[in-house]
Amino acid sequence: MKPTTEAASPRIRLPAEWEPQDGVMLTWPHAGTDWAPMLDTAVACFAAIVREIVKRERCLIVCRDAAEVRRALPDLYAELLICELETDDTWARDHGPISVFEDGCPCLLDFTFNGWGMKFAAAHDNLITRELYRRGFFQPQVAYRNQLHRVLEGGAIESDGQGTLLTTATCLLSANRNDHYSKAELETFFKEAFGLDRILWLRHGYLAGDDTDSHIDTLARLCDARTIAYVQSDDPTDEHDDALRRMEEELRAFRTVDGHPYTLISLPMADPVHDPEDGHRLPATYANFLILNGAVLVPTYASPKDVLALERLDGAFPGREIVGIDCRPLIRQHGSLHCVTMHIPSGFLKVQKAEQCPQKKLCASAPLR
Repeated sequence: MKPTTEAASPRIRLPAEWEPQDGVMLTWPHAGTDWAPMLDTAVACFAAIVREIVKRERCLIVCRDAAEVRRALPDLYAELLICELETDDTWARDHGPISVFEDGCPCLLDFTFNGWGMKFAAAHDNLITRELYRRGFFQPQVAYRNQLHRVLEGGAIESDGQGTLLTTATCLLSANRNDHYSKAELETFFKEAFGLDRILWLRHGYLAGDDTDSHIDTLARLCDARTIAYVQSDDPTDEHDDALRRMEEELRAFRTVDGHPYTLISLPMADPVHDPEDGHRLPATYANFLILNGAVLVPTYASPKDVLALERLDGAFPGREIVGIDCRPLIRQHGSLHCVTMHIPSGFLKVQKAEQCPQKKLCASAPLR
């Protein structure tokens, strides 16, 4: 009898955000969310983001009521992909699907979203990825992988598409996420789930007003496989100064796969913006930008530093248009531009509207090990 051999594990790759995209997903604000006291202002900001997205790629909007999206974007509504679902909040980066390729084939990973360590309600938002898949918003060849035995938000990770992940220890190792696993166990799991060769852990970095326990997308971002844009302190009296200087030291010590220092592009620490109700500092950061096909959308805060941030990112993304979006409304709820969007790589979204496609059953694939 011939000896049997086990099938080789699939080669998994977590693409970089700068790779070609099919579209971007947003989850629309409504009166049942914390946006209620300033709903019109929030909707206007979301609409401005959508208008820039649809110039370059498709836009998938999850909403409680499609009529609310139609009112905000009457001229663009016919171009949008709309999925009506009950939602808790609007932070698509953290409850949206994380897209990988398995042996070159597209696959959605559905992790648990638990409201950033059970700080906020998330039961509805945690259902969004599997509902989008079940309702046929993705191409037939797209697989679904249940990863609900682990908690992970998209804003917590940065990929270079070549096997390197950049993240923060304060988030991934925080209480009420995966604290029953050791750092070594989590590192092994994420390497297998994302096909990684290595994980670069930042131990320092801090943003006042942030609810996420220091998501990487508020502090430092991969712009290509050799370049990192990061928030730099320029004021020794600012409350962020010590943490950001220590973070900068860590970034300077990191090396690319071939052993070279990363090219570091410093972004200014945004001028303080305070909540008009109680005066607490809001999490304004220029690192929370969104990379699109041919463009980068950058949050701005009506500050003289906006121009400097745009100029620095123009140097980081040659060939891409740099577009500023006033995100002062978004930071009122402690997030910014990247936080409310989730990019979807090329090869995932259906070409025609999902409403015209047959329903499909939720895949019962076993979790990746």
